[in-house]
Order: sequence, then structure tokens, then C-alpha cells
Amino acid sequence: MDVQHPPLSPLQRTLVAAGGLLAAAAVALSAYASHAVEGEARGSLLTAAVFAFGHGVALAALAPRAQRRTDRASLCMLLAGTLLFSGSLAASRLVGLSTGLAPVGGMLLIAGWILHAVAAARR
Repeated sequence: MDVQHPPLSPLQRTLVAAGGLLAAAAVALSAYASHAVEGEARGSLLTAAVFAFGHGVALAALAPRAQRRTDRASLCMLLAGTLLFSGSLAASRLVGLSTGLAPVGGMLLIAGWILHAVAAARR
């Protein structure tokens, strides 16, 4: 039985694609951390990879079902939070930038998941 799904909006397609790219980057970052880095830097890079992978998979899975504005807003918050959190951790270890944006990213991740939960409870 072939189930017809509504076409994805440009934002939904972007979120799905971003999720796939985050997951791919996480695998590469994890491999790099495991084979080319030691000590505290390895831990930071692996943490960045775990967050990027988990949220990448979540975006790829949830975006096609994000029909309501609150659903899409929560996913945009997850994307922004992941980029800031994981990106800040990775950039600090790879190119020496500050981790100053990591807390902002973490707060966006928390807020995004809370908004997702609220949106789900209202359905």
C-alpha cells in the first residue's frame, strides 16, 4: 500500500538535508577525534560529534512531519543550537576559537526540545 505524503516545504527539505550533513560531519569528527587527537581535546571533539549526530538524526527524522509553525520553529532551534554548541566545541579544538557560543547553543537545544514537547502535547 503506497501512502501519499504531502510534499515537503523548502524549510523542511533544508532541515532534513542539514540533519544529514550534521550526521555525516559527526562521523568524520568522531573518526578524527579517535585517530588524530588525544587528551582533553579528544573528549571535547567526541562530545561535539555526539551532539551533532544525535540532533542530525532527529532533524532528518522529525522535519518531514513538521507541519505546524511551532514544530518547524523547534527544529530550527535545534539546528541553530547544534551548530552553536557542537560548532563552538569543535572550532575551539580545531582552530583555537573560543567556546563562548557553546552555552547559547546548549540553551537553544534545551528550549528547542521543550518547544517540541509543548507542540506535541497540544496536538
